[in-house]
Amino acid sequence: MSATTAAPVSARALARRRRREAWRRGWTTFRSHRAGMIGLTVLTVFVLVALLAPLLAPAEGLEVTKATGGVLEKPSGEFWLGTDDKGRSVLTLLIWGSRISLFVGLMATLISMVIGTIIGITSGYFGGWTGAILFRLTEWFLVIPFLPLAIVMATVLGRSLLNIVIVIGVTSWPGTALLIRSQTLTIRERPYLERARVLGAGSTHQIRRHILPNVMPMVFANTTLTVAIAILTETTLSFLGLGDPTRVSWGTMLDQAFGVGAITTGAWWFIVPPGVCVVLVVLCFTLVGQALEEVLNPRLGERR
Repeated sequence: MSATTAAPVSARALARRRRREAWRRGWTTFRSHRAGMIGLTVLTVFVLVALLAPLLAPAEGLEVTKATGGVLEKPSGEFWLGTDDKGRSVLTLLIWGSRISLFVGLMATLISMVIGTIIGITSGYFGGWTGAILFRLTEWFLVIPFLPLAIVMATVLGRSLLNIVIVIGVTSWPGTALLIRSQTLTIRERPYLERARVLGAGSTHQIRRHILPNVMPMVFANTTLTVAIAILTETTLSFLGLGDPTRVSWGTMLDQAFGVGAITTGAWWFIVPPGVCVVLVVLCFTLVGQALEEVLNPRLGERR
């Protein structure tokens, strides 16, 4: 054999190369989606603010005993967004509130994605009585109104950050389960999966090596949309007084502003900023989710 003959490329190296090329093509498609890039940029700013909160605003500003402002003081050079009814800086509350709102949204979405993916794959792959029972369970959760169920669970479990995360995660998985189930039913009938069964591959091997890698892009795209729903739900529950009273979030800020009559007294600086932040974050996650859908389904880009 000639010394100049190139060494054969291993299957693993070839798979890695194809994966890198797929990521590169996906990123190129994502960058061409202007709204998605705007959403990603704004989300990056919110994440940086949440991570750098201790540097941007000292935690002492959250303590009522150390408040230095007046009651519902208007925006000024010292307090850029005014103060709340306890004399604390609204800007400080807004910065630290981003941590809780984003944390609850991401953690609740993680729980929702795990439950939805497991139930969706199990229901779609195995079928039979197992698939039928899981499918009926998913339909049952879909029939029950989402928000009332979350309110009841939050009331029963109590007011804490962990309980809010669990409530949102446990009540928001059915949509993901149905999406993954339909995708799994399609993948189960593909030739390469039949070939794996003929060669003696077990169910665990088929799910881990063939089904899960094919449904993960769909799970990832759906995650961005679920985070938006989770943040809205956390805001709603906190506004209704079911959030953690010891933590500052955008929802608890809205609840406090409503409780002290910020609308009727004209203290717009207490109620508008957290509301705008919630709307912006939800909108940005939605824009990123739409861009990811276009990456996964190029035919959507052809219609633009």
